Amino acid sequence: MITNELVTQSIDYIVQHLDEGISIEDVADYCHLSKYYFSRVFKAETGESMYAFIKRLRMEQSAFRLKVEKDKSITGIGYDYGYSPSNYSSVFKKHNNISPVQFRNGKYAECVTNPFYQDKLVKFQSFEEYGKQIHIQQMNDFVVIYERHIGNYIELKKKWRDFIEKYKEHLKEDTLLIERSYADPSVASIDQCLYDICITVDKNCSFDNVTTIQGGKFAVYRFDGQVQDIFPAFQGLFNVWLANSCYEMDKRYGLDIYRTINWKSMQVVMDLCIPIKAHERK
Repeated sequence: MITNELVTQSIDYIVQHLDEGISIEDVADYCHLSKYYFSRVFKAETGESMYAFIKRLRMEQSAFRLKVEKDKSITGIGYDYGYSPSNYSSVFKKHNNISPVQFRNGKYAECVTNPFYQDKLVKFQSFEEYGKQIHIQQMNDFVVIYERHIGNYIELKKKWRDFIEKYKEHLKEDTLLIERSYADPSVASIDQCLYDICITVDKNCSFDNVTTIQGGKFAVYRFDGQVQDIFPAFQGLFNVWLANSCYEMDKRYGLDIYRTINWKSMQVVMDLCIPIKAHERK
């Protein structure tokens, strides 16, 4: 868990400005610290240098866009993250062991391997089947207590149990359990996934680790099944529905909102929420 508030704030800044050519100096200035001092603090807290972290997130985010923004050129996506065509291809291949062209062509298959259960092949539904189960909704902001983690999603059950125990006095009948995901495990290392676990609270809550998750327009898919099948559902939504729909994701990140959880069987009902732009893609 990331406990340093300045590091948490710096990660918020980084994920919101990945496509704006940010530097280590920019992040340190944002936190009002010298880049040398803050670089040490950042690595001590995350286990990764700030330079490596920014580079990795750029590669992960650009890879995600390659598979869902079919009408955007590979060159254009590379430019968005400050790379020339040849440099982007070289850096991408070094990071992913595959070229951007090969990656994009391979991500529109009918199935993918589940990185958490490598013996399971994930087969997608059709665009029409996903579309029948998706509703476009306008959501209000969520005020939440949160913890930020870098790790494997497999660890979520224990993280949630500990988190709920820590804040059990703040649980009410209408409390929502929310995950905010910054990483797609089909393109990120499964041991380096960045995510928040949150519970909704009153806006007057005075804890230091309280933040507001921005609401807005979301494509919402109701999932009812085993936790191990959440990954296949999300991948189908991204690879099939979003990639072929008239919608685009915006700079907000995806949310999982739990409706019911059976901790013993790990059967859940949850809303998988994809943030989309207010206007449709042309």
